[in-house]
Amino acid sequence: MLQTSFDQQHAPPAYDGRDDAQSTQIPLLLQYWNIAYRWKWVILGIIAACIAAGLIVTLLTTPTYTATSRIEISREPQRITNVEGLESEEAGQDLEFYQTQYSLLEAQSLAERVARQLNLAANDAFFAAHGVEPGQGTLFADRNSRAMSATERQQREKQAVELLRNNVTISPIRGSRLVDISYDSASPALAAQIANSWTAQFIQSSMDRRFASTADARKFLEARLADLRARLEQSERDLVGYAAQKGIVTLAATETPDGKTRTQRTLVTDDLQALNAALATATAERVAAESRARAGNARGATSDALSNQAIATLRQRRAEVASEYAKMMVQFEPGYPGARALKQQVEALDASIAREEARVQTSISTEYRAAQQREDGLKAQVEALKGRLGLQERDSIQYNIYQREADTNRELYDGLLQRYKEIGVAGVGANNIAIVDRAKIPDRPSAPSLPLNLALALLGGLVLAAGATFALEQIDEGLREPGQVNRILQIPLLGSVPDVEDEDALALLADPKSMVSEAYLTVRSNLAFSTDHGVPRSLMVTSTREAEGKTTTSLALASVLARTSKNTLLVDADMRSPSMHSYLQRENRVGLSNFLAGENDWRQLIQRSKDGGLSLLAAGPAPPSAAELLSTDRMLLLMRQLMEEFDHIVVDSPPILGLADAPLLSRAVEGCVIVIEAEGVAVRGINAAIDRLRASQAHIYGAVLTKLKRRQAGYGYGYGYGYGYGRDRDN
Repeated sequence: MLQTSFDQQHAPPAYDGRDDAQSTQIPLLLQYWNIAYRWKWVILGIIAACIAAGLIVTLLTTPTYTATSRIEISREPQRITNVEGLESEEAGQDLEFYQTQYSLLEAQSLAERVARQLNLAANDAFFAAHGVEPGQGTLFADRNSRAMSATERQQREKQAVELLRNNVTISPIRGSRLVDISYDSASPALAAQIANSWTAQFIQSSMDRRFASTADARKFLEARLADLRARLEQSERDLVGYAAQKGIVTLAATETPDGKTRTQRTLVTDDLQALNAALATATAERVAAESRARAGNARGATSDALSNQAIATLRQRRAEVASEYAKMMVQFEPGYPGARALKQQVEALDASIAREEARVQTSISTEYRAAQQREDGLKAQVEALKGRLGLQERDSIQYNIYQREADTNRELYDGLLQRYKEIGVAGVGANNIAIVDRAKIPDRPSAPSLPLNLALALLGGLVLAAGATFALEQIDEGLREPGQVNRILQIPLLGSVPDVEDEDALALLADPKSMVSEAYLTVRSNLAFSTDHGVPRSLMVTSTREAEGKTTTSLALASVLARTSKNTLLVDADMRSPSMHSYLQRENRVGLSNFLAGENDWRQLIQRSKDGGLSLLAAGPAPPSAAELLSTDRMLLLMRQLMEEFDHIVVDSPPILGLADAPLLSRAVEGCVIVIEAEGVAVRGINAAIDRLRASQAHIYGAVLTKLKRRQAGYGYGYGYGYGYGRDRDN
């Protein structure tokens, strides 16, 4: 793609190294696209090869059938004792338990059980289904051949186990207790048989481990029970012997919830309790008798006397007689016989009452003395029992020690005995592994999957293509698109010229409407902005190496300037390999080398065109040393004289690298234009050439990118090749 001068910003006379982001920065995605487009055939070739390889591998691969059985594993913790640990039982047990089960499902011991149960070492069909040749032939070659040796059979069994482990897949179903057991084989029937056998053998191995663990536990518990039984018997003997020795007779005992025995009653405590109760009663009776005796002594009558029935009768009779006597005295004198008789009755009744009260008082005194004696006797007995109880309390310390030891041994013995009984029936308990789905014979192969393999092949092809493209990009160090000139070389881009491929470049230059002419017209327009006086009056066109389009660019720029009615001279300064005269169909008998060698009439050396637009100063005869001729001041003198007659002078110089001509020529012109072939010289070579020019104090106007492919033209040049050379937005 080419650019026009009307859409381009003005370029400074010398590039200052700063980059306009809007004009030079290319979107990253667009860069990747153009890289892919540039290497599209490599990418397509790699992808096609990978897809073809995937297709061939898929078609040649033996079909594999997968049979799957599903089981459910319930967590069933097994403990030898019921003693709880310091950590919570639920902490981390589920994850640990199921990870253990998954590892057991993949264990080599389980594979060996399956191999033995199905006799796979002797099954040639098993090895054939996996595409493996048995290590030592078949189990029986024929009826007359000898049987396989033990070593050979062991090798085949080992090989069968390895095949089983390599083809079985354990797939836990996330968030559940279900596990899928899948087996891959070329034989669908064999795959289903092995998957079902794997499940059955896993269940059987789990039961075997349980029985083995309970057997070990039973042996351990039997030994512990025998030891605890002896210790319990001895501790009980010590307890009974000590109680008999110390006279501790237990009448009642209770057992606490934790199995400890507590003595509630002994013979001494019962006796003391009974005597203490009797003492309390005797004391109460003595106090009551004492109070009655004191009351009788104080008042002459007691409550007992008042409540005595005989005394009450006598008192009633006396009252009656006294009443009659009082009535009698109203009518008669005290000496009256009847009155005397009544008085005598009263006196007799008073004597009887006195005698009865005396008898009651004597009874109260006697009762008080008896109560006092009974109380004293009970106090003596209670004190004696208190002494015995204190002695028994001291003896009970050791007695309780024996009791606790007996209780502890009994508790341990009972707990282990219960656990022993539980383990005895553990083997007949429910299994924690259940078969949910048995494996069925698959009716279609699970592998190879053509869509999957093609997708993987496509993915692999993309990866390989990306790697190859990256490697090629690293190897290819040439400039590939116009935007790289500004970013990498730090010099302005004057224009880009498309690759004419098989077309005639000279014919295209002769056609003002051709893409090539439009491209060089853009270069001329950009050169007009490179100085303050328009297009440089003298400029040199050079390149890093030969065959980059340097001569064509020189001729094109001179032709474009000549078409604008400017008197233009084209100087062929490539005296080592002159070619400009052949392009313009002129002679090369005399030319620049003659003037540099000493001839002063340069006008005789110039070949003018018929229309007077473009003149040529040919290279002339090849000198022995072009660098020596250019080292003199003759070239500077010539350029000063030529500029007096011509409006513009375009010098076609030799390449820069390896030659001294271009730096020497740069002293005689205003500036230089560097021609760079797209995807040609490596960037480091171009930079070396630019550094050489700058070292000679040459002014570089910019670069022209030649031989730009059509696929590269879109790199930052948005309109493509349209009418003429199209539009361009690059600087």
